[in-house]
Amino acid sequence: MPKRNKLDRFARSFLLSELVAGFILTFKYMLKKPVTINYPFEKGPLSPRFRGEHALRRYANGEERCIACKLCEAICPAQAITIEAEQRADGSRRTTRYDIDMTKCIFCGFCQEACPVDAIVEGPNFEYAVETREELFYNKDKLLANGDRWETAIAANLKADAEYR
Repeated sequence: MPKRNKLDRFARSFLLSELVAGFILTFKYMLKKPVTINYPFEKGPLSPRFRGEHALRRYANGEERCIACKLCEAICPAQAITIEAEQRADGSRRTTRYDIDMTKCIFCGFCQEACPVDAIVEGPNFEYAVETREELFYNKDKLLANGDRWETAIAANLKADAEYR
């Protein structure tokens, strides 16, 4: 048996079969269209479940969705969410303060899963580099602005993922 292994090894090294197989693979891929994208100008597809920058959504009439149930604050493992709420004149509860410390956030998606009205979501935006740490402290206004900016993409992602929820 050891003689056969030596003979096989000699034959493979003499005939350069691994090198030939590598060349064949290389030539096969040379004839195909390249899969490289020109990133800043072209963007690849994102999954509907992609978890990017946080956003607060609104109803179609413009009213914010958050009902201040504080489930997202309670479930956040990093304790990155802070919510303060008060009663309105009509008896409904709404948030007066909704802050997310993005330096603590681990993008687990628990806040999105816990929300009964799909108010807080993690949107499709992954390009939010900042120059200072303070810019990563998101308040209610910034979260609502993100929701307004990305609403069509967020709604499409939620619709695509609805059958799996």
